[in-house]
Amino acid sequence: MPSPYLEIKGLTKRIGHRVLFNDVSFTINEREHIGLIAKNGTGKSTLLSIIAGKEGDDGGTMIFRNDLKVGYLEQTPTISAQELEGKKEEYMQRYKRFLTQMKITPEEAQRTESQLSGGQVKRIALARVLAGEPDLLILDEPTNHLDLEMIEWLENMLSRSTMAILMVTHDRYFLDRICSSIIEMDNSRIYSYRGNYSYYLEKRQERIDNMNAEIARANNLYRTELEWMRSTPCARSSKARYRIESFYELEKRAQQRIEERNVRLEMGGTYIGNKIFEAHHVNKAFDDHIILKDFNYNFARYEKLGIVGNNGTGKSTFVKMLLGLEPHDSGSIDIGETVRFGYYSQQGMSFREDQKVIDAVRDIAEYVDMGNGEKLSAGQFLQHFLFPPEEQYSYIYKLSGGEKRRLYLCTVLMKAPNFLILDEPTNDLDIVTLQILEDYLKNFRGCLIIVSHDRYFMDRVVDHTLVFHGNGDIQDFPGSYSQYRDWKEQNSKPAADAKQPAKETKKDNGRNQNRARRLTFKERQEYNQLEQDIATLEAEKKQIEAALCGGTTSVDEITQLSKRLPILSEELEEKEMRWLELSEFA
Repeated sequence: MPSPYLEIKGLTKRIGHRVLFNDVSFTINEREHIGLIAKNGTGKSTLLSIIAGKEGDDGGTMIFRNDLKVGYLEQTPTISAQELEGKKEEYMQRYKRFLTQMKITPEEAQRTESQLSGGQVKRIALARVLAGEPDLLILDEPTNHLDLEMIEWLENMLSRSTMAILMVTHDRYFLDRICSSIIEMDNSRIYSYRGNYSYYLEKRQERIDNMNAEIARANNLYRTELEWMRSTPCARSSKARYRIESFYELEKRAQQRIEERNVRLEMGGTYIGNKIFEAHHVNKAFDDHIILKDFNYNFARYEKLGIVGNNGTGKSTFVKMLLGLEPHDSGSIDIGETVRFGYYSQQGMSFREDQKVIDAVRDIAEYVDMGNGEKLSAGQFLQHFLFPPEEQYSYIYKLSGGEKRRLYLCTVLMKAPNFLILDEPTNDLDIVTLQILEDYLKNFRGCLIIVSHDRYFMDRVVDHTLVFHGNGDIQDFPGSYSQYRDWKEQNSKPAADAKQPAKETKKDNGRNQNRARRLTFKERQEYNQLEQDIATLEAEKKQIEAALCGGTTSVDEITQLSKRLPILSEELEEKEMRWLELSEFA
């Protein structure tokens, strides 16, 4: 049995009259890697801060193993030179080694925080925490502001680590590949799952289904007992007192609700023409730092494009040029007349802290056009974004970071854009919100550009990917980021593995080109659905043919089946042709 590093019993935290969490209990064992999942505003970051000793609680106990070394990476860390004063040479050697692995130069490490980017500050803070060799490592959104290269490096390092880890992250691939246990905070209760994120999703759904079944059974019994309770007092007096007491317990169970508060983003699309934007021979540089070099691109209608690349390669600068917020040096960017941009960025959120949530939305519009003639008031629209009426009149300064991000997303989408540009939209949003946002974006009837380091999010949403390699080198890849990474691995094998006669190599090149064109995430879903649809249609066709030849079918039924058969055959042929198209790249 692994020995416990930390035992938490009955932990409670309030902010004013608001209870963040109550009676939280769980254990962290030696070498255990735990992911903490909860909705925004339920106190995830506060809980980590309490465990790290940065703030106090309002009740409960925490029992640490003697001499336990705890390392803590805050969601938005700060760094100062004073933190390194008095550190031993053994620590400094490890610190410098981690800086090198995280691509931080000695010159960058000497700069003050104001002279560094958010990603550089995060990497330096992470190097300092890891250099301390903690027994228990506490991480609050460790992938925020890291580029894909650094995320994958950290993922590989932590997955092999013998440290105990407690982390909060929205990056589901990161969570899935590192954590062996999941703790969920839901409605002030703790649920533990001994498995990774994929296992958690499966078992959580089982828990919800079982709870719903229990509530349904309680409701059926409740209706029977309610009739008895409403009977005359004389009838009730002849019954045992325990039945009356049991009724009130039953009533509580029957009135339970598993509150799946989802962000429902069901807005009608705004018309967008065939011309979106065309970039011709565009160049952009900051002194010797080249962003775009003779860049050409014709954006298609309803295109969903992902942009990835290391920090500093110009991803955000590119979208700012598209929006007219940053000038290009030469060339042209021609935007279609019907295009209405909606822009979500890390720097774009600017609310007055003393303003109420409802007023921030009303400043944009009193009513929101949802399409199809439906309009919602500002308050009704906010409820779609998990802001119930009582929270709409709270002040913005009381919101958590994730809740502010959700409010910001609300203000972007309520303007009904037909071209969404989302620059790192996943930072600070909880997993529930991300799942609903993904579903919305997949069905969004407009154009979309996403700049993100969240691989799972990108894989679910985008059709193809622009990879910014730096120095103006931009690669257009026809697939998701994970497909690009697989393709990159296949094409970067040692040259010795590829030694073949010249003729054979030439022959294989054609096959490799076809292999590089793999199904996108959306096409893969379509391919799988087509297989199911074809099987269903073939079964129906056989049934109709059997009925027409059976001799027992009525005249009216024969007429209906005869009309259905050619329509069915045509639909089946179309789906089979599409399946054949996709099967070339499956």
